[in-house]
Amino acid sequence: MMETNYITLTKENIANEHICCAFSDKKCKDSYELKKEWLKKEFDNGYVFRRIDERAKVFIEYGPAEKAWVPVNAPNYLMINCFWVSGQYKGCGHGKALLQSAIDDARAQGKAGLVTVAGTSKFHFMSDTKWLLRQGFQTIEKLPYGFSLLSLKLNPAAPDPSFNDCVLSGECPDKDGIVVYYTHRCPFTEFHVRGSLVSAAKSKDIPLRIIELESMEQAQNAPTPATIFTLFYNGKFVTTDLSVCLEGRLSKALDCDSGE
Repeated sequence: MMETNYITLTKENIANEHICCAFSDKKCKDSYELKKEWLKKEFDNGYVFRRIDERAKVFIEYGPAEKAWVPVNAPNYLMINCFWVSGQYKGCGHGKALLQSAIDDARAQGKAGLVTVAGTSKFHFMSDTKWLLRQGFQTIEKLPYGFSLLSLKLNPAAPDPSFNDCVLSGECPDKDGIVVYYTHRCPFTEFHVRGSLVSAAKSKDIPLRIIELESMEQAQNAPTPATIFTLFYNGKFVTTDLSVCLEGRLSKALDCDSGE
């Protein structure tokens, strides 16, 4: 195994350390700071952000599932929230090393295991399901509109985690036009939702309702397991892909949805 340094962010060092995504994207500077603020608060809840000690997008985020901003019931599990190894860093063992650090943490804390939400087939901005299954995760529950709940049990007798009832239908309460749910868990969301999407919806004359999930409780009761970003159209789930905020992509996504 090559010599690699990883760094764990804390309240003390986060001001001077990057958070992997959007650190060189000037447009998203405010969004980037909002994610840092979100992290600082979550560190008090046992949240962990660990990354390679380089200017690269190689990191894992996880914390106690009870405190996760995700509508999942998983007492005494650690929830992996975001987990990314990009570009030239793929295939070098970083994913396995970062995952092992989370497993070691879970064991040290006497946790039942790890849990994460992923796309049943690959979803944008979500972990690679096939890779996780190869690392020993198992599919515990599938939603008909494309999400899977995966877990890696350390205690075989522990109860299975489950999705909360609020996500089972794949629909949101508001059935008129575009409805977006998002959080500051990602440094790209604020800029693209409040900027790109607002102007794209306006130019197409489609009603748009933006719901920012501002607390753990709101996120745990959201109608989507993808609380970073989810777009619904006329009440039905469409996508977790933030690039639909761009005008050309939005038309395509809504056309696909209405044609099904």
